[in-house]
Amino acid sequence: MTNAGSDMFATALQELGAVLARVDEAGIDTACATLARAQKIVVYGCGREALQLKGLAMRLYHLGLDVSVVGDMTTPPLGPGDVFLVSSGPGETTTVLTLMQVARDAGATVLLLTAEAGGSATARADFTVLIPAQTMARDQGPQKTSLLPMGSVFEGALFLLFEVMVLKLKGLTGQSSEAMRARHTNLE
Repeated sequence: MTNAGSDMFATALQELGAVLARVDEAGIDTACATLARAQKIVVYGCGREALQLKGLAMRLYHLGLDVSVVGDMTTPPLGPGDVFLVSSGPGETTTVLTLMQVARDAGATVLLLTAEAGGSATARADFTVLIPAQTMARDQGPQKTSLLPMGSVFEGALFLLFEVMVLKLKGLTGQSSEAMRARHTNLE
């Protein structure tokens, strides 16, 4: 691409907007309702998707929800009434597929975020939110649709989606901005 400076920003923002405009609003609402009524929430993703999920976990904690990140020493076991929120843009990530099966076998609800409706992960999910964005599974040749490299448009869309979900969850849980701020760490 030969775009420079602000042209690249405009293109990237346009791409993100186009992806998010195609995400099913009712699906977002269902995902939020599922999270709001969960006893416990555990999140997982690989690579940069994991970074987005960790940011969401922080906000879910600020909302007063019981949330953990796979790999943390304090992550509890999952069971019935719990939600495993997982992201697999390409829909075929081996670790994600394995952990989804573990969560299902434990009786937890599996909520998947993916760009690939036909990926193996959708078969293991109880509910899927499709984010129709380029990932590393389709970032080369004629499949490439984004100025951004590899899976960046999917990861950027996750960030924006999560911010909107937090706003929706804030309403569902009745949390105030002041209550959220009071839960923010003082160890920074």
